[in-house]
Amino acid sequence: MAWQGLAAEFLQVPAVTRTYTAACVLTTAAVQLELLSPFQLYFNPHLVFRKFQVWRLVTNFLFFGPLGFSFFFNMLFVFRYCRMLEEGSFRGRTADFVFMFLFGGILMTLLGLLGSLFFLGQALTVMLVYVWSRRNPRVRVNFFGLLTFQAPFLPWALMGFSLLLGNSILVDLLGEPACASSPDPPETGCLVPDDLWEGSQAGCCTRAQHPPGMDLSPVFPPPLPALPAPLFFWPLE
Repeated sequence: MAWQGLAAEFLQVPAVTRTYTAACVLTTAAVQLELLSPFQLYFNPHLVFRKFQVWRLVTNFLFFGPLGFSFFFNMLFVFRYCRMLEEGSFRGRTADFVFMFLFGGILMTLLGLLGSLFFLGQALTVMLVYVWSRRNPRVRVNFFGLLTFQAPFLPWALMGFSLLLGNSILVDLLGEPACASSPDPPETGCLVPDDLWEGSQAGCCTRAQHPPGMDLSPVFPPPLPALPAPLFFWPLE
């Protein structure tokens, strides 16, 4: 019964978040079981363009290292911010969300050629965090219970945390231009009531007058309940 409840909860996760998270977990499990080797997954332009091992263009985004703190840290951030974006700013616009993934992935791959990086999953995580922080600039967050700041500073806090741990920040820097240059979701032109406009955080609607009594539920569905925040990232409002 517990597995059935867990499966039902997982099926409620939006499609893109569910697919990407499952692919990352299955890839890591296959490496742990020695069904795959990291040498079969990493990004290598020579093998991609001369040996036609095109799967490396995808698999380098799916492996975050062996099971450990780094893996769970990145997966928690990926799952949380990918889900919040898909259920928030990109709600009902799966194609736009997939396009953002593809655009960011292609740009990070091109920049990865210059930096000689082998795995770009962490850069994709930074991209998701950066896009969410841009879409929610007024949210205050608490980082590890030590620092409180506005959401736009969260990517830089993660970069500083990586630096304190002695990790290279090149991957974090790679994710910044990828998401900064990605186009914002287009305006949908949907009609939003005046009393709901001020509290809207969807960021995808234009204010417009609507006829009295008009049913706006198809274009402005009710907000979803907030997700539980992880220990190291606690929204304050």
